Amino acid sequence: MPQNKLKQKVEILTKTVKQLIEDFIKLDSMTRGTLTAFQLHIGEEEWKKVFKQLQEREQESKPKEKKLELDVE
Repeated sequence: MPQNKLKQKVEILTKTVKQLIEDFIKLDSMTRGTLTAFQLHIGEEEWKKVFKQLQEREQESKPKEKKLELDVE
C-alpha cells in the first residue's frame, strides 16, 4: 500500500509542476505582448530613452566588486 500512495503523490506533484510550467509560459507570453504594446505606444525614440535609463539604473544598483587587498611584506 505505501508504494501506491507514493505513486499517487508523485503523479499529483507531476501534474502540479506541469501546470506551473504552463502558467509561466502564459505569463511570459502576456508579458512580452504587454511590453511590445508599450513600445509601440510610446514610439521608438522614447523607448530608446526609457531603455537607456533602465540600463543606467541597473548599473548603479549593482554592487561594486570588491578586490582583495593583500599587504604582504
